Amino acid sequence: MSSTSFPLIFDGHNDTLLTLYLRERGPEASFFTWSDQGHLDLPRARQGGFGGGFFAVWAPPEKARDATGVPLGLSQQPTRSAGLDPTYALRASIGMSAILFRIEAQSQGQLKVTRTLGEIERCLAEGTIAAILHFEGAEAIDPDLNSLEVLYQAGLRSLGIVWSRPNVFAEGVPFQFPSSPDTGPGLTEAGKDLVRACNRLGVMLDLSHLNETGFWDVAGLTDAPLVATHSNVHFLCPSARNLTDRQLAAIKESDGMVGLNYHVGFTRADGERNPDTPLQLYVDHLDYLVSHLGIDRVGLGSDFDGCTVPTAIGDVTGQPKLLAAIAARGYDDASLRKIAHENWLRVLKKTWRE
Repeated sequence: MSSTSFPLIFDGHNDTLLTLYLRERGPEASFFTWSDQGHLDLPRARQGGFGGGFFAVWAPPEKARDATGVPLGLSQQPTRSAGLDPTYALRASIGMSAILFRIEAQSQGQLKVTRTLGEIERCLAEGTIAAILHFEGAEAIDPDLNSLEVLYQAGLRSLGIVWSRPNVFAEGVPFQFPSSPDTGPGLTEAGKDLVRACNRLGVMLDLSHLNETGFWDVAGLTDAPLVATHSNVHFLCPSARNLTDRQLAAIKESDGMVGLNYHVGFTRADGERNPDTPLQLYVDHLDYLVSHLGIDRVGLGSDFDGCTVPTAIGDVTGQPKLLAAIAARGYDDASLRKIAHENWLRVLKKTWRE
């Protein structure tokens, strides 16, 4: 397979809506213009073979800018973030969701918010960007779960119970290195109810930011595959955000999957946020995931616009370089298709019960 004929990538996670919400790149109309800001816009997506993915809604801290007006990104977050006011979180989450729907309306058929597997498959076949509305943290959802029902009808199909902060449902892992992901208590009773409700509706649960005790609580409750949309291997990089071998074994047993995160700090053995990180380290993580999960349970989860991407990738236009590095490690065309998008379609089919 040549570098110009790699399969389309369906990506497990991006934070592009956040950059538009904070106006780091101007209004949502800027999504349609090639930019050197951020990692993802429509023209660059086309060049990089981006077929779609999970578009995250993440409510930033209420003071989302520092004293100079500069937006606070991932690198400036404290190691353990405080919880959010639910009213504020709902307002911010609705605001970001509205941006995605406005992009869809203005795209002239170039982007679609998808709610079924069939819609994603048609988008990939026709060259339309397939977007899944994902909430990264459930702060916008009330403990009675009334808002979950409404958000599902609006298009929510994927939910991270927590980001790396506590809420009424669970606690997230802090950004600590080196650290075990075993950093606090598990799901609350409301969190257990949330898992059951997501199972009933067919909302995928993302465990990427959940601490280890919460992970095992979900594993004991859910009847859906265990999924971490953007996490790496703890054995190779002992960040609290990464997955242990025992967690990987549970994900395999559930027939779930893991999306490889591009953040350099979750990839390097030293945990440094050094953009000069070779692609070989990412393929090392992918090899490890494949060896523990099997080729059918590994995908890509870039974390574009929410992390420090290696210079070797740069932005979405650099993704073919990663696929080339994976191919050079010996993965055949069928394996590349699975990693690029087929495995995400498989796990969504099981989770959405289609």
